[in-house]
Amino acid sequence: MPHISKSPFVVPVFDLMHRPGEMREKLVDAVVPEGFGNAVIGVPTGGEVRIDVRLESLHDGILVSADVTATAVGECVRCLTDVELPIEVDIQELFAYSHDEAFDYEVQDDSIDLEPLVRDAVVLSLPFQPVCQENCPGLCPTCGARLLDDPGHEHEAPIDPRWAALSGLQGVTGTPTDDVAGAENDGATEEKR
Repeated sequence: MPHISKSPFVVPVFDLMHRPGEMREKLVDAVVPEGFGNAVIGVPTGGEVRIDVRLESLHDGILVSADVTATAVGECVRCLTDVELPIEVDIQELFAYSHDEAFDYEVQDDSIDLEPLVRDAVVLSLPFQPVCQENCPGLCPTCGARLLDDPGHEHEAPIDPRWAALSGLQGVTGTPTDDVAGAENDGATEEKR
């Protein structure tokens, strides 16, 4: 397997291996080689990730504890404006010395690769539906205008298509349309015989 230490996510741990109780702290600033995120929001390719990592040697591997900070970019799912979201994630994982099904990660070539661990933690911390603000009203369903920019935005109520033909009859007879009989009842009633 080729040595992959050129990646800033790869941290050498040869000085900690098989020395239980030894500890080292390191600050890693890395550029994301491939975007961390989903279709709506994520840390883009070329975005920066800062990892404040603590490495502790244990009997069966290296315990990694880290604070990860980055900035995710995307768009609001309601109004489609650009969104920037600060990401802060705490992670803790054991990198085993040998392959074991109980552990997801292992030490390889006297190094640990933080990229998959950081990517998983960042992606899981992202909101499923990011919004520009909690009460974003979104877009007008009729014309697509951003309702946050125009809070009083309204349209005339649509006419029910079943009654649309009758809307042209108003005022044709000269009597109000709310008077269904066409004349007011003066109270006189006709006797029935």
